[in-house]
Amino acid sequence: MRILLIYTGGTIGMVSDPATGALKPLNFREIESEIPALKRLGVEIEYHEGFPPIDSSDVTPADWARLAETIRDNYATFDGFVILHGTDTMAYTASALSFMLENLAKPVVFTGSQIPIGVLRTDGRENLVTAVEIASARHPNGGPMVPEVSIYFQNRLFRANRTTKWSAQQLNAFTSENYPPLAEVGVTINYNEGAIARPENPSATLKISTRLNTNVAFVRLFPGLDPRIFDTIATGNGNGGRNAGSESESSKRGIDGLIIQSFGSGNTPTAPWFFDTLRRAIDRGVHVVNITQCLAGGVEPIYESGLRLAELGVISGRDMTAEAALTKLMYTLGLDLSPADTRQLLTVPLRGEATKQ
Repeated sequence: MRILLIYTGGTIGMVSDPATGALKPLNFREIESEIPALKRLGVEIEYHEGFPPIDSSDVTPADWARLAETIRDNYATFDGFVILHGTDTMAYTASALSFMLENLAKPVVFTGSQIPIGVLRTDGRENLVTAVEIASARHPNGGPMVPEVSIYFQNRLFRANRTTKWSAQQLNAFTSENYPPLAEVGVTINYNEGAIARPENPSATLKISTRLNTNVAFVRLFPGLDPRIFDTIATGNGNGGRNAGSESESSKRGIDGLIIQSFGSGNTPTAPWFFDTLRRAIDRGVHVVNITQCLAGGVEPIYESGLRLAELGVISGRDMTAEAALTKLMYTLGLDLSPADTRQLLTVPLRGEATKQ
């Protein structure tokens, strides 16, 4: 088995400088000296050095495209991929990759750590060893055990686009409240085969989509949201619903997509200005997706505001995470499809990112 290890940056790649005691990036060609257990896996590991380490807070969609291209270019040569990434934006990058890699039939496992790998008590050692083991695991049918994009952290493997970072301090930093773990790790690795997605045609050619439309916005609703601010974001107008016909030519483009993170089961203010702003945005061609602020559960249009959103044409994001909703919107808009086809893709699960209705 051959696994490609891709290090993009993050806490997991830091070790102490013997001279100064300061943390510095590890040369990953020396990783087996830090983690001798990797040699005992019986897996051939190659290290990709094409990414200068960056803080995950600086990750951009261009970096996602480079990752997708790296996997495509090495797809025929390796049996699986392990991507080491900073935890802060790992769920965004992993979710984006889940959409950008079409016909994926091999494991792509993201992992990282909360404590640098050069620190004695690091969680990175177990995370990395187990991620490599999962990426190389084979199903009894001969194919990969987990042929999808996933995140492994602190004894649990999650579907990438169902995962969010919930803690800045705990070692179990990630959670997947609306979808069960793909595997749980104890004395043995227990795979949840019923939760793992398998390709319909494992021999299909891997395709990547690297054109992402970043002309999108994300608004988390809160009591006291200024109508003018919301109008500026949603329509590019900024008049809070007043004099809607007087916008300048420069403001007519506006955004192409908007994620609303609403209250509870998809509830929003019922004030007329709120629905008027959304109506004008949708009339201008903005695709609006509604998701919940809650970690668990999803959008259920059972109250007045939820029903009115559906009537306006706001798309239900069901139980998608914020990371999945945003990256799916970028991916879908980047395909340059007709408005109807774009809406259709936004309405249905593409990579298991939402529960089917």
